[in-house]
Amino acid sequence: MSRSLSVVVPALNEALHVRDAVDQVRLAVDGRFEDWEILLFDDGSTDETGAIMDALAADDPRLRVTHNPRPNNLGGVYAQGVDMARMSHLVMIPGDNENPASAMIPVFDAVGRADIILPYPENSAVRGIARDTLSRAYTRLFNLLFGLDVPYFNGTVVHRTDLLRAITIETTSFAYQAEILIKLLRRGASWAPVGIEIAPQPDRESKALTARNLYGVARAMVGLLWETRVKDAMRTGARATR
Repeated sequence: MSRSLSVVVPALNEALHVRDAVDQVRLAVDGRFEDWEILLFDDGSTDETGAIMDALAADDPRLRVTHNPRPNNLGGVYAQGVDMARMSHLVMIPGDNENPASAMIPVFDAVGRADIILPYPENSAVRGIARDTLSRAYTRLFNLLFGLDVPYFNGTVVHRTDLLRAITIETTSFAYQAEILIKLLRRGASWAPVGIEIAPQPDRESKALTARNLYGVARAMVGLLWETRVKDAMRTGARATR
């Protein structure tokens, strides 16, 4: 399989950061892939994010811009990126410039070692005690519920594009990556962990604790439990009675 990469970059009102975020992606992909593209998504921004993206794309044909009239959320943008991707692998890098090239490079260098390259932050405490505690609890809960031992269910995971297209991404919420990982790992996809260091923006607050996100995560979790436990039990029971 070729080593080519589609990078999905979503941004909602990130005029202050999106240009630097794209520059960091370019630094990280340069010379590491046979081909690459950056799919920029202006996800309902009301600031200059969309105009900045258009200017960036005008100077580089490897950049394509999509303007969502209303926010499609992380999972929704990710699904859009999967549909549009032209390369063999796909990753999403948020446009908030929290992921420096130094954090992406070890992940990109690992592409090809497994179906899934799964980065996890080795310095997660830099996000603050509350967010770090929530993130660890989130990871433990998903591992417990689905019988896994994954170090992180979010982040800049690199997937094979063909495997992503073999599943349906149901949630548009913060839990989109957990859904993808659970579905692909249950199908037998291989994975390789890669430790990275993140660099949160000091002027940004996490949106993970919004009521909408928490509701979306809970709904996605219930849906996954229904699919992986209830439906599987029903199918097993049906086969046993034949």
